[in-house]
Amino acid sequence: MTPEPLHNARITFHLTGRRGDGMADTVGLRPALAAAYRELADLRHDFPVVLTARAPVRSLKSLVDAALETVATGKDAERIRREVLRVEQGVRSLLAVDGKGTLGALWKESAERLAVVRGPSIAESARKASAAMAADGPLLGCDADMPGRMLAHVWQQVQQRKAKAFGERVMRLIQRLSDILRADFERSSAGRSATRLKESVGSAHGDMFDFDAMSQLLSSAAPRETMPAARRERIRRLLAVLDAQPFFALPDAESARAAGSDQAYDYRFDSCEAVLRACRERLPRLLEVSRSIAMAELEIEGQYDPARHDALFDAFGTQGLEPEERERFPDYLLCLDGAKLDDAEQARLMEILASDLPIKLLYRIDDLLDAPRSPQAALRAGLRGRQIAHMATGLNQVYVLQAPASHLVHWSERVADGMGFTGPALFCIYTGARGGAPGQPPYLTAASALESRAFPAFVYDPSAGSDWAARFSLEGNPQPELDWPIHTLQHEDAKHQRVAQDVAFTFVDFVAADPRFAEHTARLEPGASEDDLEAVDEALARERRGLPARVPYVRMVDDDDRLHTVIVDERLLRQARRCREMWHSLQELGGVHNSHAERLLARERAAWEERHAREAAELQTAVTSAATEAAASATASAPEEAANAEEPVARSRDEAYIETARCSTCNECTQINPKMFAYDGNKQAYIADIAAGTYAQLVEAAESCQVSVIHPGKPRDPNEPGIEELLARAEPFR
Repeated sequence: MTPEPLHNARITFHLTGRRGDGMADTVGLRPALAAAYRELADLRHDFPVVLTARAPVRSLKSLVDAALETVATGKDAERIRREVLRVEQGVRSLLAVDGKGTLGALWKESAERLAVVRGPSIAESARKASAAMAADGPLLGCDADMPGRMLAHVWQQVQQRKAKAFGERVMRLIQRLSDILRADFERSSAGRSATRLKESVGSAHGDMFDFDAMSQLLSSAAPRETMPAARRERIRRLLAVLDAQPFFALPDAESARAAGSDQAYDYRFDSCEAVLRACRERLPRLLEVSRSIAMAELEIEGQYDPARHDALFDAFGTQGLEPEERERFPDYLLCLDGAKLDDAEQARLMEILASDLPIKLLYRIDDLLDAPRSPQAALRAGLRGRQIAHMATGLNQVYVLQAPASHLVHWSERVADGMGFTGPALFCIYTGARGGAPGQPPYLTAASALESRAFPAFVYDPSAGSDWAARFSLEGNPQPELDWPIHTLQHEDAKHQRVAQDVAFTFVDFVAADPRFAEHTARLEPGASEDDLEAVDEALARERRGLPARVPYVRMVDDDDRLHTVIVDERLLRQARRCREMWHSLQELGGVHNSHAERLLARERAAWEERHAREAAELQTAVTSAATEAAASATASAPEEAANAEEPVARSRDEAYIETARCSTCNECTQINPKMFAYDGNKQAYIADIAAGTYAQLVEAAESCQVSVIHPGKPRDPNEPGIEELLARAEPFR
């Protein structure tokens, strides 16, 4: 039992945050479930990642695993595998020190260093693995810069595909329009002049022809009609616009020079104001180019009719561009640091999301928690950062991806989908670069936020379907059906015995590791009574009324991996409740514990049970009525039957039979085995084929019969499974 003074001191801390005797601070502690993840460089995890040219992003781990399937074969398979994994570990260590490098360079350096110590075989294994990977590119660790670099890489891949398609289309139009003008010129007087003919033949054979005579002959023989001047001028204007368009750099260097610069527009921004200004300033040029493309297509097909099309194209773009037409042009990439956005930028951010502008927006969050700024300030999470994705999802037209940086490698294809989405896309990423346990790598801090529901992962894709089931996904969250993920914690108790305990990883576990919130937690003395304590997840699961009888706690460890019990105050517990409610909202959207579906299911179940009970009651009434009528009829005819009846045939207890005349036609036996049991002409049951079923079915039919007219007798097969039990069940009916 916990002494009352000690219990009261714990209750006081829980309600007021004032520590009493036997309580210490928690600075330097971390969640017990994270004890195994201190040295991240020693663990094979999803980072670093490689920015390859052929895929959005690949983890080093996945590349090495795929290479090992190819090179780690034969009698040396295990040795090659160990050596390649050592090289991989060396790459992680080198990247942790330098912070940058390519896969090819760091792989080579790691192999060379290990070869000095372990011999040349490791260099050969590394060479084979490198050839099998057949990939190179910058390596990225999980830090504050990684989301921006990864998203820029994927965005660039999408833009390159757009540029290729756009360039091919525009160059085709330029070539065809130029051919039309050239053909028109060739039919003109200037095109058939002696000077022009001589230029077309060249100086090598110029003396062989009389170009004046040839010009006169061609001019008299050719048709006099040439292109109308208005059309010729229109085509020239179209060529000038297409040749000078600034959206994508065309393959033709002369076109780039004609545009007045060596490159197209820049589409990367770090300010909402700047990207909105660029969109407004470039819109007239975009409409002009898009209009020129549409007009050029008609001109090439010979279908442009000035009387019909001039007015149409004069009003082109007044209602905006069609999505498929806008999709051909570049998308903007906007990278924002959420901590640096003032109110004006936040307002512009919402303007971007509410528009249909093709802006792909990275909203980076380095610190998920805002520390209290005064003693009176209540504990509050970085609400702005956590809610931006929720607000964007409510707009229904924005592609939204929220995920911690540790999870991005799993959703690289989802990132590519967002970059290819027509319209605005928001990538809300928590890096874990600031806050968390002291000295803890950002990867673990970000992963802890996912695990604790502090920063869940989700995707909303408006193009995936017409309903939320198709558009919204909670894929990637651990144990999404639960409030908090449950894991097994193994530790040594006070008696040095190994103990395994199921422990929830909650929002409190995530926050308690941050020293900025140490005032909301208190460490108990080792060996202190825990009779008045309850786990945080249990405290959150029940509704609080009045003074709490128990104090919530979490398990934490120190630098020596000693286990400690840490109690938490009500303010921290209150924030955990808010976190859980936000998670419940996401579960609803994701179809997990959907309240509408559960209510509908409950109503349908109640209706089914009511209907089933009513049908059973009606059937019982019918059976009882039939039995009563049969009994009355039997009583009335008994004297006459007794006078005329012969001596009844005595049946053996070992014989299986049915008293057919007493059958109430309840269907129980025929539903068990319609081949063994059948109805006669009076709709009364008899044993049609005893060999068509088992003794177990005979016994079951006897037990189910409402008027007990089935007698199973002895089993035909004494070796039938469970025969002893079946004989015992059959005895009352023989």
